[in-house]
Amino acid sequence: MAQLDTVSRILDTAEMLFAEKGFAETSLRTITSKAKVNLAAVNYHFGSKKALIQAVFARYLDPFSKRFNEEMDLLESRHQGQSIPLNAVLETLTTTVITMPSPTRNGLSVFMRLLGLAYTQAQGHMRRYLQEQYGSIFYRFTSMVRSASSDLPDVERFWRLHFMLGSAVFTMSSLDALKDIAEQDFNEQTRVRDVVQRLIPFVSAGMSAPIPELIPSEHQDDA
Repeated sequence: MAQLDTVSRILDTAEMLFAEKGFAETSLRTITSKAKVNLAAVNYHFGSKKALIQAVFARYLDPFSKRFNEEMDLLESRHQGQSIPLNAVLETLTTTVITMPSPTRNGLSVFMRLLGLAYTQAQGHMRRYLQEQYGSIFYRFTSMVRSASSDLPDVERFWRLHFMLGSAVFTMSSLDALKDIAEQDFNEQTRVRDVVQRLIPFVSAGMSAPIPELIPSEHQDDA
């Protein structure tokens, strides 16, 4: 039990510090100081900072992947081989995200900030880790999105999918602040499910928007 408590304390502390300061800016010594453990404990349980970062993600993504696979099984069984609407695919993803119990006291918004950092900071090992460990679940989801948006060219779908995920990550990682603003400025008491019900038609409309006519590169400046 003492070892489990030590591991949880290290993971909780690392998760919060990574979200606040970033991966490169957070040292193992800072983590051990805040978690009130010695460096040997981190080395014993994780072996390296890289492994610790991956363990922080695994606490969320392992149970999420299992649950999301099960929900996509149910989605496919309900449509029995017929085309699955994009809204249904997106609702399955977002519902799984918001109904997953958080493994830490830090909550979903902190993890969503970490997920954004994994793709914006120079953490090549994280992108490889996410692809190797969870690539199959992401591929299954994107295959459903592809079937629901078959009229889009692949490159356009690529961009729109990442715009969509970026909107979702920003919204979920800023959820507490956005709920406070809605209450103060508009006197609205907002639930997470209310936010999701607004988000799904927004990103779905973005996926279905007309394809823009891009300006040829010779007419663009360096920006």
